[in-house]
Amino acid sequence: MIANLVQLASEGEPQSPLIPAGPELLVGAVAFAIVFFFFWKKLLPNINKVLEERRAAIEGGIEEADAMKVEAQSVLEQYKAQLAEARHEAARLRQEAQEQGAVLIAEMRAEGQRQREEIVATGHAQIEADRNAAAQNLRQDVGKLATELAGKLVGESLEDHARQSRVIDRFLDELEQKAEAAR
Repeated sequence: MIANLVQLASEGEPQSPLIPAGPELLVGAVAFAIVFFFFWKKLLPNINKVLEERRAAIEGGIEEADAMKVEAQSVLEQYKAQLAEARHEAARLRQEAQEQGAVLIAEMRAEGQRQREEIVATGHAQIEADRNAAAQNLRQDVGKLATELAGKLVGESLEDHARQSRVIDRFLDELEQKAEAAR
């Protein structure tokens, strides 16, 4: 193609402004070859090197991002497992607390029942003791009154204490036997 252009330029026809003269074309082609050779040998390797570094950096970043994504997924799974374990533990503790509460309530009810029965038994014993003491006091009072009344009726003094006790005891025993027979 260059040869055709040089031949056209040398034939003597008027020169076209679009096609340069032969020597200019030759100098331009040589300059182009030098610049092309310089770009090909010096700049192109540097450009390729920079592009390769950028590609490696990008791929490294992608690989690093993938690794971080895998690690994040692993941490998420561990977190979910720990959360599930914590929920399970909380449910177990809640169940234990409910069971302990039920046992404690049952123990407190049993203790309350025991104390109530103890208080009732103590009350019954106290009432029985008070009743016996009252019966004893009543016997003595009734005996004194009966002795005084009998003494006034008979006209003699029944001050003999031993005889008085026997008469009173016999009289009260007879009253109790009649009361029991009536029941």
